[in-house]
Amino acid sequence: MSAVYARRYARYASAAVVLASAATLLTGSPAQAAPPAPVSAATARTYLGGLTVKAEGSSDGYSRDKFPHWSTQSGACNTREVVLKRDGTNVEQDSSCAATKGTWKSAYDGATWTAASDLDIDHVVPLSEAWKSGANAWTTAQREGFANDLTRPQLIAVTDNVNQAKGDKDPAKWLPPTASYHCYYARMWVDVKHYYKLSVNSEEKTALSSILNGC
Repeated sequence: MSAVYARRYARYASAAVVLASAATLLTGSPAQAAPPAPVSAATARTYLGGLTVKAEGSSDGYSRDKFPHWSTQSGACNTREVVLKRDGTNVEQDSSCAATKGTWKSAYDGATWTAASDLDIDHVVPLSEAWKSGANAWTTAQREGFANDLTRPQLIAVTDNVNQAKGDKDPAKWLPPTASYHCYYARMWVDVKHYYKLSVNSEEKTALSSILNGC
């Protein structure tokens, strides 16, 4: 490589680093495999202001079975395996599409894993939460679409016990352990609730407003 081309290559490499850093600053998260990006904080604040505010509904009649999840996406691949492939690095899958190798970094707590069994696929807006904020009136087909939504920021691979600690709590009661992810998480939450026209309770709205105002 000539000296001229070497200098030119170095400039391009440096520019790539700058762009990657800028992506981190603009999105609030590193440029890496992840769910679809949520709306901006400004748009999320607008969306939040338009959500119906009402007391959380009843859990009566709720069952995870009413939200058919991990549906087949293509061939032998179900939604869980698609998310594991998307959110990981150097992921290898067997003939049944199960992830057999890869590296995953959980955005919620910053932990890194090399076994798919250490990860859960979190529904950002939990199924039970959705039920209590409007999904109880949906058809089963609509609930299946929600539970397997790969188009919006609703599914993410995270550390299993962190996801289990979250349960069906809303942002007034639980936030990811990594504080720097709170803004991104709130944007994800509001983006999903806005799209599906789900309600928020007053405590939930207050918590989300506080986070988004600090973004």
